[in-house]
Amino acid sequence: MNLKRIMRHLLSSRTAMKRIFSSRALDAIERAIGETEVRHDGQIRFAVEAALNLSPLLADQTARERAIEIFSSLRVWDTEHNNGVLIYLLLADHDIEIVADRGIHAMLGQKTWEVICIEMEAAFRKGQFESGVLAGIFAVGEHLARHFPARSNKSNEMPDNPVVL
Repeated sequence: MNLKRIMRHLLSSRTAMKRIFSSRALDAIERAIGETEVRHDGQIRFAVEAALNLSPLLADQTARERAIEIFSSLRVWDTEHNNGVLIYLLLADHDIEIVADRGIHAMLGQKTWEVICIEMEAAFRKGQFESGVLAGIFAVGEHLARHFPARSNKSNEMPDNPVVL
């Protein structure tokens, strides 16, 4: 049990998260997802969470484990071509995770997602959360466009709006 981590999560507030991700920033993220999805057949979801609740903290749930849980609960895996991607940010841990469905993950592998996360984290360290998320969305979109180009009869299988947990 990591007491520093528990305290960091307990002291993290949704107010701070709303300051970082204002409604304007969330709208920009939603527009970016919509813009990139015009060019590919994949589905991108973005979820941000200020902190974990006490129970997952005491169980020492990692940001990766939480991201997989969110990937499942948002049903990002439920796309026609198994090409959904979740970008998950856990603010209290300063951790970004990308979870991709098996169709796209098999083509790119974990290293590709880690590189995007590292680039996003560099922007976050500068306090550039919105631009870091937007850059991550466009980077994921480039990979999806390369491997899953948009079809003429493409439908939007998932909402583009960011999920604030």
